[in-house]
Parts: sequence; C-alpha cells; structure tokens
Amino acid sequence: MSRCTYAALLWQKDLHVSSSRATLVERHCLEGITDMNRVYAVLGIVFTAVALYGCAAATGPQPLKTFSQIGKGSPILDGYKEAVLLEHHGRGCLTHMWFGGDWPGYERTRIRVYVDGETIPSIDMELGLGHGYGFGDQVAPWGSERLGKTGQPSGVYNTYRIPFGTSVRVSAQRDRQSPENSPFWWIIRGTENLPVSIAGVRLPDKARLRLHKLDSYTAQPLEEFSLCDVQGRGALYQVTIAARGLGQTGDWKSLSFLEACMRAYVDGRREPVMLSSGLEDYFLGTYYFNRGRYATALAGLTHMDRENRTFSAYRFHDEDPVFFQRYLRLTCRCGETVDGSKEGAKAGDPPPTEYSTYTWVYQW
Repeated sequence: MSRCTYAALLWQKDLHVSSSRATLVERHCLEGITDMNRVYAVLGIVFTAVALYGCAAATGPQPLKTFSQIGKGSPILDGYKEAVLLEHHGRGCLTHMWFGGDWPGYERTRIRVYVDGETIPSIDMELGLGHGYGFGDQVAPWGSERLGKTGQPSGVYNTYRIPFGTSVRVSAQRDRQSPENSPFWWIIRGTENLPVSIAGVRLPDKARLRLHKLDSYTAQPLEEFSLCDVQGRGALYQVTIAARGLGQTGDWKSLSFLEACMRAYVDGRREPVMLSSGLEDYFLGTYYFNRGRYATALAGLTHMDRENRTFSAYRFHDEDPVFFQRYLRLTCRCGETVDGSKEGAKAGDPPPTEYSTYTWVYQW
C-alpha cells in the first residue's frame, strides 16, 4: 500500500469523511501526481480537514465534573449574618440541596442563590416554602425525587436544576425571630457542563431559574391576582401556594376559596390557558383534598388544617410543560364562579384569603 493510500484510509477513519473523498485522495496519489500544485491542493484538503476536526473536538461536549460543599454542625449562621455555604466558578447547574438543624422558626431560614455575579439573588427562598410546605408544618417523612422533608423540623431537600454560566454562590441566613445560636448542617452539590431539560426539551444555555414571590397577599372574594408576570421566553417549572381563609362563611363555604381556577396568559393572548378546574384540582387533589396529604413527583399536599382554613401544596411542570415565547402571567382567583367563567354565579362563599406563593420559572 502506498503512503498516500494509507494516509487516505487514516483520514477516512479518523475524520469520518465520505469514502468518495478518501478515494479521490488515493487516486491522485496512485496516478503519480507530478503537478506540485495539485499535490499541495490535496494536502491542503487533508490539513484543513484535520484542523476542522481538531476545532470541533475542542468545542464539542465538555466533560462533566461534580462539585460539592457540606457543613456539619457548623456555627456559620450564628449572629444572624448571611453566610456563604457554597461558591463555585465555571458553567453548569446545581443538582442537590439538603439542610439540617433544629431551632424554632427553622422553616423561615433564608436560602439565596446568586448566579453569574448577581448582586441581587435570582432565588431568595424560605426553607419551608422553597421546599413546598407552609405554616411551619412538622409532618414528616414525605417526599419525591424533586423535594421532600424527612425529619423534624429539618431534613428538607431538593433536586432543582439551577443553571449558571460563570459562577454560583449559595448563602443562608437565620430568621431574626429564631434563636441566635444553633448548629447548621448542609449538603449542596452540582455538576459542571450539565444541561437542563424540561419535558425532554433541552433548554438554551442562557436559561436561568428565577423565583417570583407573593408574600402574605390578601385577596378579596373572586379577585384574580398574579403569581408572576414575566417578559421574554421561558417555561413554568414549579408553583407552591400557602393560603389561609380569613373568616368563617359557614361550613364548607369557608374553604370555597379552593374553587379557584388557575390561569396562564401566554404571549399576549386575551383568553387564558385554563390550567385547572379548581385550586385543589391544580394540585391533583379533589373535593377540597378530602383524602388528606400526599406527595408525588408531580404534585403534593403538604399542609391541611380545615378548622383554621389553611393549606399548602406544590405542583411541578417539568413533565407537564407550560412554555411561552414572549410573555407569561400566571393567575389564581380567590374563589370562583360555578362554571369557571369571569361573570358567572359565585361558587360557595369564599372569605378574603391570604396567599403566599412561590412561582419558579426558567427564563431566557
């Protein structure tokens, strides 16, 4: 075999070029090329292909690399200061958080996530609502692959995919109504160059997870109010609602704020996408959560107190996507009409109701 033939075969094998191109190189070599310009031309093709192959290899999939930081019985939160739990430089996403500790008001401890040099965090959550439960509910264990609570009052975890492009910093701060001193445990982990997907769709590299909050908002009967109002492209990821009916209106009617339909106004459309036929229905419950607590991968009821008219629940949309191209406004209503229309007869007699909501949205 001639050297040119061998080179052509190597070129075909290593660069995965078509057999016709490799044959072309071989033919020119076997015919005894005398025109040096033609030789240079053929060699130029080979060297250009090698260079392009090298560039493609250099810019191809980057290696996956896991990073992690833990704290074990640490006094890092003593004195109510904001303390850094993890700081990492590179590109990738967070994949796991777990938190331990035991003190009054533990669920109000704040966790903040700063990505790509932010000075105001895109995620600023209380441990309780950030993990799907309200009212400091102590019931455990419960959970799914995305979030849960395994102990009392802590052992809360999540596996939210929180992407970043250049850096990520996670901090914690004790609530000032909690005792000043108590040890803290944590595990925070992530992976460099790990992409994020929703419903099998890989999100753009510039996608970032943002938390939109409504804190202790009092809505009047039949009032429609916004949980988020987002410009640009993105996808709804998760919703947590904690609500408290503020008065007795008689028997089941005191809970009739649960008649609310969830609505998504997408890309400037006047008519909403109806996401549920009732508020408990949105969280996959039925008849005002008549079978009590549950926790699934898609949704869960994490608190229910019928006597005091309170509940909290979470709902994921990673397998039930709500994508938008220009705009998303997600709304709830304090109660609802019988048929879900804007002007129909009122269902029950909902009292004014106080809502705290966490709406997680991937935006790009």
